[in-house]
Amino acid sequence: MKLKSQPKLLSLIIAASCALAAMPSFAQESSAEEEKNELDEVIVTVERREQNLQEYAGTAQVLSPEDLRGLGINNDLRNIQVAIPGLNIANQEGNIEIYLRGVGSANNTELGDPANAPHINGAYIPRPRGLGGMFYDLERVEVNKGPQGTLRGRNALGGTLNIVTKRPTLGGDGGQNYVQAEVANQSGFGAEFGVDLGANDVIGLRLSGYKNEKDGSFKNVGDARLDPAGIQDDDGVRASLLVQPNEALSIFAMADFGRENGTGYPGFNLYNVSRAGFDFDEVNVREIFYRGPQGDVENENKGFMTSITYGFDGFALEYNGSIRANDFAQTNASNEGPNWPGRNVGALDRDLFSSVYWSQTSDSIVHELRVFSDSDQAFNWSGGLFHFEEDQTTGFFSVADKGIFYSGTEFTMPDVRSKSSAAFFDGTFNSSDVFRIKGGLRYTQEDKYRYGVGGNWVLGLGSEGFGCCFSTRLGTEGFRPALVQRPNFDVSNLSGNNPAIAQFLLQGILQPGARDTVAAQLAGVIGGTRPNGTCIDRPDINGGSQDCPANGQHSFFSLGAPSQQIGSSKDNYLDWRLGFEYDVSDQSLFYATASSGHKSGGFNDSFDPAEIPETYGPESIVALEIGSKNAFEFGGRYAFFNVSGFFYNYSDQVFQDLTVIGRNPQTNEPSGYALVNRNIGKSRLYGVEAESLFTFANGFSLNLVGLYLNTDIREGSVADVRSQNFGEGGVTSTIDLSGNELPLSSKFTLNTRLQQVIDVESGAFDWQVLAAYRSSYFLSQFNEREVIFVDRLGAVQRTETAAQAGFPAKQSGEVTLNAGAGFTSRSGMYRFEIWGSNLLNKDISQKALVGSGLDVRFLNDARSYGARVRVNF
Repeated sequence: MKLKSQPKLLSLIIAASCALAAMPSFAQESSAEEEKNELDEVIVTVERREQNLQEYAGTAQVLSPEDLRGLGINNDLRNIQVAIPGLNIANQEGNIEIYLRGVGSANNTELGDPANAPHINGAYIPRPRGLGGMFYDLERVEVNKGPQGTLRGRNALGGTLNIVTKRPTLGGDGGQNYVQAEVANQSGFGAEFGVDLGANDVIGLRLSGYKNEKDGSFKNVGDARLDPAGIQDDDGVRASLLVQPNEALSIFAMADFGRENGTGYPGFNLYNVSRAGFDFDEVNVREIFYRGPQGDVENENKGFMTSITYGFDGFALEYNGSIRANDFAQTNASNEGPNWPGRNVGALDRDLFSSVYWSQTSDSIVHELRVFSDSDQAFNWSGGLFHFEEDQTTGFFSVADKGIFYSGTEFTMPDVRSKSSAAFFDGTFNSSDVFRIKGGLRYTQEDKYRYGVGGNWVLGLGSEGFGCCFSTRLGTEGFRPALVQRPNFDVSNLSGNNPAIAQFLLQGILQPGARDTVAAQLAGVIGGTRPNGTCIDRPDINGGSQDCPANGQHSFFSLGAPSQQIGSSKDNYLDWRLGFEYDVSDQSLFYATASSGHKSGGFNDSFDPAEIPETYGPESIVALEIGSKNAFEFGGRYAFFNVSGFFYNYSDQVFQDLTVIGRNPQTNEPSGYALVNRNIGKSRLYGVEAESLFTFANGFSLNLVGLYLNTDIREGSVADVRSQNFGEGGVTSTIDLSGNELPLSSKFTLNTRLQQVIDVESGAFDWQVLAAYRSSYFLSQFNEREVIFVDRLGAVQRTETAAQAGFPAKQSGEVTLNAGAGFTSRSGMYRFEIWGSNLLNKDISQKALVGSGLDVRFLNDARSYGARVRVNF
């Protein structure tokens, strides 16, 4: 699009499109007119090269650091979705899940991958835990919509999110130095700094860091000794180096370290609330009954990346390398969910330590070698090789305190490996001054493997006269599971009620709880003195209703341990894109593209050591997009209007299903089930997205952005886990998802932002308001279809509405309101701001985890507001 003949128009359009769909950037100049004339171009790297946003033939949005501050994001990544239509971000137990235009992945275990790839400075981040802790001292945040298979590669099925940090300045003081501090509600405190150190014409060094503390938005109405979930205590530091000894060579390197501490990010179960007949809006979902262990999260992220570029005559060679390490551990802040009118809170068991323990380490390395042409050639091209490796350890332990024949579930993997290698080529051919053709290919090979144990801990203890049953205590005060610190992971030869199984279970406990009984109950089994387990009779175990046999051991005894987990998968796939750009005029661009993207496949849990685990293949999307970007004069001032239409064909979509893992030997009827991932879905998505900017007199500007999105599951029959009937052996009905909408997909989104900059004698005052409307959406693939309960033979026993069965799945449409105001001194040295996010204090479900008896909700942040001061020097 030829805008070079209109430099003033260009700068206005580019800067305006950067701010679109977000809160406005705070004024940095002394007057509204001066700011309007000094706006810089916004550079994006969507296509792996620098170009201004308005000339990019596709849909992307950019948030500046001023936008982030004005939105009150403050390292809470979830709030970005208020500014970006079609974006949904949830935090499920420390794992960031990103959805774009209905495309995403809820599998946050080692068996899955994100469907929208996060990056920092273009470097791939495989595990987005703690991603919010990277949002400081930034240049911008790019959100690219649509498959990015050829350009960004791995797991960019629905798009990408790229965090671009501020680089050092060469040639002396670049005016980028600052310190800031803020206070907020919920006992919030934050501090941040960024400073260039010793910059000259060749070498620049930048150091930055942040600190953020905040109480959670939940209130504990249970055990008063426990802090509720959501308390944050985060910090980070980053060092960047830029070396440019001549025009040909450029070296950039960055090292960063960040920590998250607090009480964790678990959700709460709405199932019992719904079964009691109450809707989400009829209870206070932030008043939660906490009990058991104290919630706790410890998450460390550290990384190093480098980009080395050397220019030759007509082309350049670039190496990009990245090393990242993540060490995550969380104890869920266990709860009985929110209260409802008439609930007998006093009858709830506060002495119950059933909880979930998570651990995950991820060590990844990325190598990329790229060759690309100079940008002023008739044929602009780039190509290269990509290689990624990740080593993980994962641990999951769900404790069933006071369990009978079930003491918990463990999945611990000390060895998880992934590799991905790719070759790619992409080019744009300028066939004339106004017409360009673009295309690209990328071939990828994936290889995954894991080893460990997974399954249930079974401990059945019978009383005198074969009465049932004595329970076990597991997870009480001070309990710590061993997880990956287990001394042994070989269970291939364990079977029956033998001492080896008992020993293996005890090896899974790193530190017993103060009132745990499992070790004492199994001591006689291991020692051989009481092969049916030592009987312990305490009021908190069986309430005194049963008696121990005279010989001190149980009348009947049953043991079971997790099974061996060994799995692997290999896949390869080809991504492509083809399109054109046409400059209708100096101020109008028309474009169309067809492209593809993939998300890597994998394998499922092992259920029989003799069988190879079931695998699932890559998901794929073929996308068509057609759009136009237009600049024009409106009321004597510059404006723009951009519009695009898109269509996605989503195939080999992974849905969770149930598989039979056990049968009754006499009747051959199913007696055990487990969840598996399978490529059994197909969907179609289409929509229209439009964005505009209008500027007016007296420093006013108005941004409007809207999205219409239609999602339709065309194929996919799965087991309806909502209907699992344990009275009939755990059988479920089958549900055909055809005609359902994809979860987290609103049909309509509309953002309206109004701002003004007012020149005063001592500086500039500005204010801003962002109203964001998002229509209703479903939280699960089942939508709110009826739940059908069947018997072992498949005959219908009863039918309930989704709400009656405990699974209301529709989040109502809401308007959220953000606002901010600030004052900048005439010199630009001092800046004072006030801000507020979610000012209407809407409680919105951003994710639901649905299973048998489970409708676990993960919420947005509650109303936040605060004030900050910033000093630039």
